[in-house]
Amino acid sequence: MSQQPAVNNERHDHGHDQDAEHGHDHQHDPADHAAHSHDHGPVSLTRQAISATVHCLTGCAIGEVLGMVLATWWGWSNGASIVLSIVLAFAFGYGLTITPVLRAGVSPRRAIGVALAADTASITTMEIVDNAFLLIVPGAMAAGLATGLFWGSLALSLAIAFVITVPVNRALIARGRGHAVVHQYH
Repeated sequence: MSQQPAVNNERHDHGHDQDAEHGHDHQHDPADHAAHSHDHGPVSLTRQAISATVHCLTGCAIGEVLGMVLATWWGWSNGASIVLSIVLAFAFGYGLTITPVLRAGVSPRRAIGVALAADTASITTMEIVDNAFLLIVPGAMAAGLATGLFWGSLALSLAIAFVITVPVNRALIARGRGHAVVHQYH
């Protein structure tokens, strides 16, 4: 007995649908788009959330490390160091999102809006967790850049922030928010 290959009749249009009965163009819901990679079938929400969180972690880590290095070099207090690191984490996080959106031909104003929608909740979660952990670990902030305590605490804080941020990104993507708004520009 021969088996027939399974046929997937699900539509994978990435543009506008024409409602034949009413003649209206309809934009796809970002949540529908987020559930599929470009012509490669369904992509798990967890995989998308992990990818979005890695993206966020990259910007946050660059900002955190640069902020801590600069603040130490300049002799700033722990509070000023944390503020600088947070500002730079947001700047690099948004910058990593804005760049490919601009390359897709989106206006700078719209690209900023996309980045804000895509990354704000993710970066905020990561920064709260990361900095709270660094403040909780005894001596981590005062340890200095040349110590294993500082770098180990920073690495562990980013790892914990990553684990906590993945479900946040997953929930956002499932609702067509967060990094789901960026997928159409890739």
